[in-house]
Amino acid sequence: MTSDPSADLIHDERGGMPRLLEIMRRLRHPETGCPWDLEQDFATIAPYTIEEAYEVADAIEREAWDELKGELGDLLFQSVFHAQMAEERGLFSFDDVANTMSDKMVFRHPHVFGTESNDKSPEQQTADWEKIKAAERAAKAEKGVLDGVALGLPALLRAVKLQKRAARVGFDWPSTDEVIDKIVEEAQELREATDPDHAEEEFGDLLFVMANLARHMDIDPEQALRRANAKFTRRFGAIEAALEAQGKRPEDSDLAEMDALWDAAKAEEKARKSAASPARANGTQPGANS
Repeated sequence: MTSDPSADLIHDERGGMPRLLEIMRRLRHPETGCPWDLEQDFATIAPYTIEEAYEVADAIEREAWDELKGELGDLLFQSVFHAQMAEERGLFSFDDVANTMSDKMVFRHPHVFGTESNDKSPEQQTADWEKIKAAERAAKAEKGVLDGVALGLPALLRAVKLQKRAARVGFDWPSTDEVIDKIVEEAQELREATDPDHAEEEFGDLLFVMANLARHMDIDPEQALRRANAKFTRRFGAIEAALEAQGKRPEDSDLAEMDALWDAAKAEEKARKSAASPARANGTQPGANS
């Protein structure tokens, strides 16, 4: 009696990428696969793909290195899932995905894999990169400056990408001063909005200009907002803990008390940061006098 090679591979703890691909094929087998996996298509899986990408970013943000391996695996599985569905339709295989990515990286890095010199400034490398990207867009018949900026991106990220594209052809404010002036203008227009639709439009305009300010200041707005979310969560948790120590809940308190507890949590955080980085607090850098 011979063993099933695919079964042996599935249970091989060192099976690597072939093992994962075989597991995906078995999950999608029309007769013996998982009913849930068989029901899925590109559209239903796409939200999970986005969610897993954010969970990778979250693990990195928290420096949760023990979790990162698993989160990267979850994200890899999303690529495997999409590739399996594509192969079933005769569109492409996982190897095609990997080879396409490899071809792209080799093409975009002639200074590493080709005959071009690797002795380039960061500015020259950026300029060369833009030329390569422009050639790729031309090959895809993308004629408009903004063509190819994915609609499915988070809105804040897409705003930055649209602005970067426009800036390449000179459609950009020369400095942050003009952007800040525009923020003031948009905030006033939001204040003067006369109905919900008008308010939504003006709010969108304000967010768009805020994204532009982040770009001018070389700030990742998504990361900045994630950190602000984490800070709010942390400080509100401190409020809840302080109230619990008094035998109270937030709904038993009032704004004045919670605001005071917020300020206390904020002050405590600043004190911890100062204690952890005395050199920075004194305006010096470690090693500056060594």
